[in-house]
Amino acid sequence: MGAHSHSHSHDNIDWDAHLERLRAADDFIAPDITEVVAKLLRPGDHSAIEIGAGAGGTAAILAKGLARNGGESQLTIVDTAEQLLTAAGERASEAAEGVTVRTVRADAAADALADEITGAGAPPQADLVYAAFVVHHLPDQLAGLRRLAGLVKPGGRLAVVEFGLQTRVLPADIGIGGPGLEARLVSASEQWFQQMRTEMDGSVRLPIGWPKAMTEAGLADATSFSYLIDRPAPLDESGRVAALRQLSMLRRDADERLAAEDVEALNQLLDPEGEHYAGNRDDLYYLSANTVHVGTKPA
Repeated sequence: MGAHSHSHSHDNIDWDAHLERLRAADDFIAPDITEVVAKLLRPGDHSAIEIGAGAGGTAAILAKGLARNGGESQLTIVDTAEQLLTAAGERASEAAEGVTVRTVRADAAADALADEITGAGAPPQADLVYAAFVVHHLPDQLAGLRRLAGLVKPGGRLAVVEFGLQTRVLPADIGIGGPGLEARLVSASEQWFQQMRTEMDGSVRLPIGWPKAMTEAGLADATSFSYLIDRPAPLDESGRVAALRQLSMLRRDADERLAAEDVEALNQLLDPEGEHYAGNRDDLYYLSANTVHVGTKPA
């Protein structure tokens, strides 16, 4: 993620706890991301660059895909956070023998991105460049796409994953506070996101859709497909943890944007000691759609 990602930019972070959360999130969506990567990697692809490391779940899936293609393959993982790079590099290396994995500490918002990658001994361009939930953190998103397009080999592809439909985990009426709580939480979260973009240093609006933006960034045949993360109730343990993680994220921005009654209801849902703890419900589900935008570098 870029320097403006609020989750990675503070050094006072509890990295062990943070990595554990990221690993759990990776494992939860692994089946879905495996399908996405299978759609993106072509049989002749032998190199990939991932922008934004997470805990390495996607890097591991990319490494496996490259290994299946055979031959000498290269995977480069780029992030601003050293702790994430270390974890992701280890996970990807364990996932696939015969794939050379390199980690590069660099910022997708910086013009030096390409130089940092070559400086680390990694190939300057790859068959597939993959960036999930990264570009929306960059002050100038179109400039970011151009920068990422520069990392793509002629004939190769850039894949950018961005939000499709907002995640839902709760029934419409949870029995405390007014019905429709989640819709109001989602709306508050959207407002927070737009404010985050507006207040960012050097922020530039992107008043067009992602495929059109990719075309403006010099890529051809820009297209999109979406994938569904669909886990119906009753959830297993990993699903319950994911649903609670989603509610905790919505809690972060609730205070100044929601009625006191809604904040109180959400607090009760998140209180493991309380009678309304969401983790004890058997009707939580997890439903989310994200969209992958793909553009091809003219040969």
